Amino acid sequence: MVGLHLEIVTPDRAFFRGEVDKVIVRGIEGDLAVLRNKSPIATPIQIGKIRIFQDNSERIAAIVDGYMTVLENRVTIVTDAAEWPDEIDVERAYAAKERAEARLKQKESDIDMVKAEVALKKAINRIEVSNLKK
Repeated sequence: MVGLHLEIVTPDRAFFRGEVDKVIVRGIEGDLAVLRNKSPIATPIQIGKIRIFQDNSERIAAIVDGYMTVLENRVTIVTDAAEWPDEIDVERAYAAKERAEARLKQKESDIDMVKAEVALKKAINRIEVSNLKK
């Protein structure tokens, strides 16, 4: 039985390409699981983990905002960034988290607050995914 063809691309690279059994990604209304023969969909995705199920194993990566399309057992995810747990610079992620938390405490402007909240979400997600390599 043919599974799903999954392709994840970022501006820097083709992050993943292959046949999978299932993929779970964070959409704007919560997690979405994509299986074979899913109805066509195009949806934004949010900062979170992507879970890839392939050959009775699961791989998890950190991703940020982007879009997912599903059409005829082909899933395409275009995202600003994607990292496997062993690719994450944990020290840099903790530093980004601390900077974002400091900016949130300052409460300078609405724009700065939104940027700080996004930076904090990205840093926390990267830290959580990096812990999966242990």
